[in-house]
Amino acid sequence: MTDQSSCDQLKEENEAYWTNRASGYSEVNKDELRTQQKATWTAELAAQIESAFPGAQPHELHVLDMGCGPGFFSIILARAGYRVTAADYTPAMLDEARTNARNESVEQAIDFCRMDAENLEVASDTFDIVVSRNLTWNLPHPDAAYAEWLRVLKPGGMLLNFDASYGDTVRNNEKNGTHLPEGKVYGHCGMTPELETANAKITLSMPMSKTLRPEWDTELLESLGCSDCGFDKAVGTRILGKNDLADAPMFLVWARK
Repeated sequence: MTDQSSCDQLKEENEAYWTNRASGYSEVNKDELRTQQKATWTAELAAQIESAFPGAQPHELHVLDMGCGPGFFSIILARAGYRVTAADYTPAMLDEARTNARNESVEQAIDFCRMDAENLEVASDTFDIVVSRNLTWNLPHPDAAYAEWLRVLKPGGMLLNFDASYGDTVRNNEKNGTHLPEGKVYGHCGMTPELETANAKITLSMPMSKTLRPEWDTELLESLGCSDCGFDKAVGTRILGKNDLADAPMFLVWARK
């Protein structure tokens, strides 16, 4: 099997998996929209953006929500007044995102589109901000994705990527013979044994499962020419508190083009 055919197969398996997960994952986002998580995330994103664009009004800034899933980031950013493009590779996720945005009365404020995170069909220097959550761990070529996200950012633009080393969770679960409890964040509520097995297979097949993160991310971003970049390992505690995963805590990777 060629590298390209292997990559295509991984993307097909990913799309099938996330198609099956779309409805359940959407319930997680809906819960976030109903709880304090909505305000907490809105404040976090606003603080990060305001630090990079002091004095800018939200409507002046165009945000790409890459790997939008059921639309949580897109919805709260649109509600805050930002111009938002919501992109995902899985059509079922985009359907959930549109429905959730409609229910939150912001559907018309968001441009929904299907895109491959590693090959964006967007002109260079288009967006002021690229945001992403729980995506890079799930990509066959995360280095290509980072390069694309930087390409579509305007000079001086900001990347905010929230992720975690989920390979550690899978390895610990396999070692201990345990499974993630229902109701955890990151979409793990309602997981069936079949979906859990598929999740573990996909997670461990991805290159990010074998890297030291977020150190790897910032080293790559530096090599891609970012003017400034870094990471924040305290963001999971700050935003998720006790719901953050002990063996795969959330981190933030940020960069300026």
